[in-house]
Amino acid sequence: MRNNLTRRAVLGSAAAAVAVVASPFPAFALNTAEARALISSVVDEINRVISSGQSESQMIADFERLFVKYSDVPTIARYALGADARSASAAQMRAFTQAFQGYISRKYGKRFREFIGGRIEVNEAKKVKSFYEVRTTAYLKGEAPFDVTFLVSDQSGRNLFFNLFIEGINMLLTERTEIGAMLDRRNGDFDAMVADLKRAG
Repeated sequence: MRNNLTRRAVLGSAAAAVAVVASPFPAFALNTAEARALISSVVDEINRVISSGQSESQMIADFERLFVKYSDVPTIARYALGADARSASAAQMRAFTQAFQGYISRKYGKRFREFIGGRIEVNEAKKVKSFYEVRTTAYLKGEAPFDVTFLVSDQSGRNLFFNLFIEGINMLLTERTEIGAMLDRRNGDFDAMVADLKRAG
């Protein structure tokens, strides 16, 4: 069971993992075809990295590039931080966002090699309230296929994904718990938590 959960968590985050709970966004011009095209691009690049044969450090760098390119990093980072984001200064939020981006890249990017020989395929896309849901299927060697669902919006001014679910599991909720635990261990010291995050992953 532990290996199964690890496998899901790694691939979910590798898909850039990483995610924020859906919230009601204002109406936008994004449509179903555009949402599907965005995730098709994400999946194409992930599949390329998985099969590239690159070194671990190169895979981590590629994962960070994909995360920044295709996801709403500031929104995702703010959600991962939770209520503490409200009391953080602008400088602290910038530092946290940068550290979080690197943390996600190291934590999951270095495990890309576990998925060599696997692939992700895009299935359907549909509108859900004020955002779009794009369903994909992950196929790994020796594993049963499983669902990976991206939520997409253009609230940031660009078409980006802002949430990711692996078989119904919100991956960033796990990261939110991790960040909260880091902050608790530092007795609420935000800057110390950011310093820990820079070394984690």
